[in-house]
Amino acid sequence: MELKDVSDVIYDLGQAGLVIGRKILARSFADERRVEPELVSRLMGRLHPGRMQAEIAEVIQETESTRTLRLAPTDGPFAPFRAGQFINLFLTVDGVATSRPYTISSPPSRPGYIDITVRGMPDGFVSAYLLGQAKTGDRFDISGPAGFFYHEPLSDTNDLVFLAGGSGVTPFISIIRDALDMNRDIAMHLIYGSRIPEDIIFAEEIAGLACGDNNLKVDIVISEPPEDYQGMCGMLDTGVIRSLVGEVRGKTFYMCGPHAMYGLCQSSLDNLGVPPERVKRELSGPPPDITAVEGWPEKFKGNEQFKVKVEGKRNRFTVRCGEPLLNSLERNKVTIDSLCRSGECGLCRTRLLEGEVYMPPGATVRRSDLAFGYIHPCLSYPMSDITIRL
Repeated sequence: MELKDVSDVIYDLGQAGLVIGRKILARSFADERRVEPELVSRLMGRLHPGRMQAEIAEVIQETESTRTLRLAPTDGPFAPFRAGQFINLFLTVDGVATSRPYTISSPPSRPGYIDITVRGMPDGFVSAYLLGQAKTGDRFDISGPAGFFYHEPLSDTNDLVFLAGGSGVTPFISIIRDALDMNRDIAMHLIYGSRIPEDIIFAEEIAGLACGDNNLKVDIVISEPPEDYQGMCGMLDTGVIRSLVGEVRGKTFYMCGPHAMYGLCQSSLDNLGVPPERVKRELSGPPPDITAVEGWPEKFKGNEQFKVKVEGKRNRFTVRCGEPLLNSLERNKVTIDSLCRSGECGLCRTRLLEGEVYMPPGATVRRSDLAFGYIHPCLSYPMSDITIRL
């Protein structure tokens, strides 16, 4: 098996078959080329690295508030990925070592680089740095590709509806580019919600692709249209989705966008009778205002302060209850491994020895972990003075 075929093998086998693919690949190299096990191990490390080194090769201005950073490898080729996956970008901003997950917006069909597309966020810490200071030649560590927000041919249908909001279009542009490049036999319908037309990311490319003779249909929905706007207006609610999609049977729906979008789109899909197994939603990080999340203790306003003690360290430090514990730890020079920063992957899993934290429903902590006091700091909010074990 040639290395150039690995990407297609990964796509065709799917996540379940990937384990089999690894064994086949390892056996092929071990038996036919009689290589040492260490070489096979290094090969597997290339396919699934913990970290890779990257350099900004190009900065592309997409909109007034959005940039694409094209990353080139500096220590060998990037690991293969599936369209829709993300990488974690590790960097230091104002002396704070931190990281942020970004969807890969380039397709795996165009090897040699990885694009991440960054939109400015209100009070954004990392996004402000990447938009205002990052430049060609800057180097970063990035994680290997991760996430399960991709078309899975073993379980998904081949009739796909993409519900995108704002910068949530990034995984879909990767999937679309890859499908068209590779002539994949899937139908795609992108429904892209944007506040104003000027905020549409990849606008010219999407318009051009939608006019082509392919399996892509595009509908743009503007929530705050100018007076002379002639296109579809509104939100991605039941009525809009029904009018654009029609029959939902046989379709797989994907959602990616701001937090407020998920509740609206999910209730809309429920109203339309879409079964849960036909809905995929991308991770979206911590809520912009945790105090507005259902279940947040009303007695806390978000600005209360508590003390954190890390076992084995002498000093305590002060944190704000409305900020994710992981962010507070990083600002106080305590760095722990993290990846999704959305409460799902569990890489930042930490033991809570004393005190209480609030974790919203998005934090998918295993029952056994909860029983023994483990939390995911990326989606945990102190409700008292706490002590943790890293």
